[in-house]
Amino acid sequence: MRIEPNDFEGFNRVLTGVIVPRPIALVSSVSTTGVVNLAPFSFFNAIAYDPATIVLGISRSAGWKDKDTLANIEATGEFVVNVVVDDIAAAMNSTAAEYPADVDEFEISGLTAAPSEIVSAPRVAESPVNMECRLNQVVAIGDDAEAHALVIGDIALMHVRDDIIDGHRINHRRLKPVGRLAGNMYCNTHDVYELVRPVYDKGEN
Repeated sequence: MRIEPNDFEGFNRVLTGVIVPRPIALVSSVSTTGVVNLAPFSFFNAIAYDPATIVLGISRSAGWKDKDTLANIEATGEFVVNVVVDDIAAAMNSTAAEYPADVDEFEISGLTAAPSEIVSAPRVAESPVNMECRLNQVVAIGDDAEAHALVIGDIALMHVRDDIIDGHRINHRRLKPVGRLAGNMYCNTHDVYELVRPVYDKGEN
């Protein structure tokens, strides 16, 4: 089957079904009036480690309202990415509805807001990894009807729970991150295996 994205009905379901599993950023932010927001995004990844940089893909509109996370990030220039793991997957999912802007999703989910050290947005205490981020830039994607934003953030400070890090390596069996598939489907990603990266030996030629 040949698929042209602009002409294929339901292309979003194909795209999210083949780019899997995707890491989930549970993003905490705060408005200029002090209202805290918590929402998950699976169009998320790391793009550089020097400088430490992450990206988020966020729709500008939720249909009947603007996306609170994007509005808060653009207004304050700050946010926190909290890694979603097995223990908080259900709580994460409870924050995914499009709640009014004055609703605090920490209360909806039962998750605990912990103070950050550098940014104003709180961290999720139950998440074993929190990345305090400052906004680098927002890149506009799409037209007004289907406008999206690519949020590029600089990691200012990372919090990692002691028991999941060994030297400079993360123990993924202890981390137990959750992967996003398509629709309502998720997966566990702690069933891991190793492939040793090859090294090209110029002396062999």
